[in-house]
Amino acid sequence: MHVLGNMSTEIVFRRMPASPAVEATARRWIARLDRAYDRIVRCSVVIELPHRHHRHGQAFRVRIELVIPDRVIVVSQESADIYASVADAFHAARRQLQDQARIRRGDVKRHDAA
Repeated sequence: MHVLGNMSTEIVFRRMPASPAVEATARRWIARLDRAYDRIVRCSVVIELPHRHHRHGQAFRVRIELVIPDRVIVVSQESADIYASVADAFHAARRQLQDQARIRRGDVKRHDAA
């Protein structure tokens, strides 16, 4: 577990050897998220090779869990390219953080059920 600013971070590799290059890439993405949205409390990243008994080839799954005040954001992406999986997952996480920032600023109206 590492700490970046006020955010604790964790990167875990499952069913595959840890890769310093992939970890460094994920840490760069985490730093970008921290600069874009300063209210992240915790960021956990799981990079794994899922069990695939009936498919040929390898697909990498990246799961990101972001804890922000009053919300947990979870995204998951899968691709045959590990770097594409990491980038796609962080892009999805950034979009959700941007949505939260707009809601917090009041740029998005919430509709209550009648």
